[in-house]
Amino acid sequence: MFSVLRAFRPNANFCLQKAIKVGSYSTATEASHELVPFKLHKLENGPQETVTFTREEALKYYRQMRTIRVMETTAGNLYKAKWIRGFCHLYSGQEAICVGMEAAITPDDSVITAYRAHGWTYIRGVSLRGVLSELTGRESGCARGKGGSMHMYAKNFYGGNGIVGAQVPVGAGIALAHKYKDEDNICISLYGDGAANQGQIFEAYNMAKLWDLPCIFVCENNGFGMGTSAERAAASTTYYTRGDYIPGLWVDGMDVLAVKEATRFCKDYVLNNGPIVMEMATYRYHGHSMSDPGTSYRTREEVQEIRQTRDPIGKFKEVIVNANLVTKDEIKKIEDEVKKEVAEAAEQAKTDPELPLNELYQNIYADPPQDYNVRGCDDSIWVHSR
Repeated sequence: MFSVLRAFRPNANFCLQKAIKVGSYSTATEASHELVPFKLHKLENGPQETVTFTREEALKYYRQMRTIRVMETTAGNLYKAKWIRGFCHLYSGQEAICVGMEAAITPDDSVITAYRAHGWTYIRGVSLRGVLSELTGRESGCARGKGGSMHMYAKNFYGGNGIVGAQVPVGAGIALAHKYKDEDNICISLYGDGAANQGQIFEAYNMAKLWDLPCIFVCENNGFGMGTSAERAAASTTYYTRGDYIPGLWVDGMDVLAVKEATRFCKDYVLNNGPIVMEMATYRYHGHSMSDPGTSYRTREEVQEIRQTRDPIGKFKEVIVNANLVTKDEIKKIEDEVKKEVAEAAEQAKTDPELPLNELYQNIYADPPQDYNVRGCDDSIWVHSR
């Protein structure tokens, strides 16, 4: 069994048994939760290992993670029904990362990630319709149907990028822009364990440290780069130490509260000291993409074990119900509401209009230069449109 599974096992039962410290009434307004210990690299102190959270936060995080899970399941079904063409990389199993990180930053902070981007697109403010319609190539999509799964954008969310690892130096550049403009904001630059051996990752580390850029480099270690396990692809699988001269932090990426606390710590760190590397130990339930069944390089039993013992949504549900912050009836109501909302968005994603053909030549420039022609096109059809 690979390292991500092994990393979760120490103290896992202890964590669940000792996590809740509240009264016995369903009217509790807050609870404490004990986290799996963080692992530190070149840090004297790390995040707190016991965190307090409120009932409102419990309801919010559960709804967000459940929405992303149902949205991704729906996207998978739309792909199988051929409403979605091309590439489709699902985030199921990794929801705690985007939800937890977003909870610790502000809308003015920036995020850039790879092509497993649907969850991040939603959590950064794009509607369910905007995500699903982008997948089906409709005008109501967040990129007007032109980007699809590989290129989704929102305010201060720079994609959804299809070239493996290429978003990481771009993320360093975004962090440079924040520092250049003297803004009290950061950039989170995410990549997978499969991209972690790319040379451009280390070039970005170097420049970010030379200039002490406010950048959190996040390796979402889901155990596999496409169909190759981390152990077979990397001489060192302790990704949080890969920055060498840059501090690092290992985080249980299946615990939304651990992710939030780690991100809070790292944001404060990078604003005052420059870059840091985070490794989020997580797991993806589906294959690399919809064209990968995900069963030739791992067993169904392995996936099922993670679903049963470490699922970020199921785990959080157990924590908040046992803490008497949320009742089972409230959980059921959230799940029913989410299911309905996603179904409505999916129907719109199938029936909304596609862009007309002349849109193919538009949006080449935001401000088209004088006397510039696109070969074979009338000037009137390639203006910038929104």
